[in-house]
Amino acid sequence: MNRRSVLKIAGTLSALHALPLTAATPDLVAVPVLLRAGGCVLVMRHAQTVAGIGDPPNFKLEQCSTQRNLSDEGREQAKRIGQWFKANKLQPRSVQTSPWCRCKDTAELAFGKYSELSALASTFENRGDQEAQTKALRARLAYIPTGQFEVWVTHQVNITSLTGEGTAMGEALVISTKGKVLGRTLFGA
Repeated sequence: MNRRSVLKIAGTLSALHALPLTAATPDLVAVPVLLRAGGCVLVMRHAQTVAGIGDPPNFKLEQCSTQRNLSDEGREQAKRIGQWFKANKLQPRSVQTSPWCRCKDTAELAFGKYSELSALASTFENRGDQEAQTKALRARLAYIPTGQFEVWVTHQVNITSLTGEGTAMGEALVISTKGKVLGRTLFGA
């Protein structure tokens, strides 16, 4: 995908992040039901970031100050995601996240604890091994039991590779153990 296509997609997705989180959103009704049934993953794109695409040149994964990070709105969005889970009495079996700071911060603010999962690391601009990472995620999906679910916080490129779907920042898909998208919701900024 060329840079112009990426910019066009990013602009469209950025516009979507402004949609409100309301009980009237049809997918929000189904998502708690799906998660309670378990045997699924809620895979979520990190919360809203400062403007930009990817990371600045020469960023360092172990140094958050060199990365594109959550904006103030994104930090509030992540907190609201956590409040939504509490209000719906939903407790994930585990929260897994990409090692990128914007994903770890989303997970920390929303859930308070997480584990890093290298298969969720960004593959944007040919980082990582998208095919191997997607294969590892599909394998992990198969082991989530009925009555339990996991939350995975990652990047749009990884979600698209896994599901074929694009997502806005703060948007999540519920995926079955077979890899089928069962529902989606946008946690508004």
